[in-house]
Amino acid sequence: MTLDELERQASGCTACELSFSRTRVVFGAGDKNARIVFVGEAPGLNEDRQGEPFVGAAGRLLTELLGSVGLDRSEVYITNVVKCRPPENRDPTSEEVETCRPFLKGQLQIMKPLVVCALGNFAAQSLIGKKIGITKLRGKPVQVDDYFVLPMFHPAAALHRGGLMPELEADFEGLRSFLESGARPRPVGEQTSLF
Repeated sequence: MTLDELERQASGCTACELSFSRTRVVFGAGDKNARIVFVGEAPGLNEDRQGEPFVGAAGRLLTELLGSVGLDRSEVYITNVVKCRPPENRDPTSEEVETCRPFLKGQLQIMKPLVVCALGNFAAQSLIGKKIGITKLRGKPVQVDDYFVLPMFHPAAALHRGGLMPELEADFEGLRSFLESGARPRPVGEQTSLF
């Protein structure tokens, strides 16, 4: 299956209640062969309207942060754990996450990235499968399947709490260092966990 075929499947999904309130499915955007994938929680209002992830203020900040470490938005792929906007921007329910999990898992299996940057608590816990807070997780790459997950603060958190901006900038510097390290995933049977 290709990413385009998976996106067509997602665009017609009616498996959960979010399908009744969404404007558009927000599948993902960017380089479909990217070695770096960013995963957020769920689309917001602007994303729901435009059908593209991270197009509001948090998206503009993400673009700036990418530039600060020598990356362009066109070089990465951006998606969310849940592909439809939860009403009132509430957190997705566990049922909604489970319903959408095959789409995110499929995206990552098809793309085979080197690193998946989990933006925020929700994305990090969903990708790593552990209920550990982002403050403890951030900056520690963890191999999951055949890629690394690198938990980072979400740009929206820095917009709401300006004091987090230096830490978010440090997260992106950590991404740069990780990429420069030349780290490669171990074969699945040889994985070790930090937890």
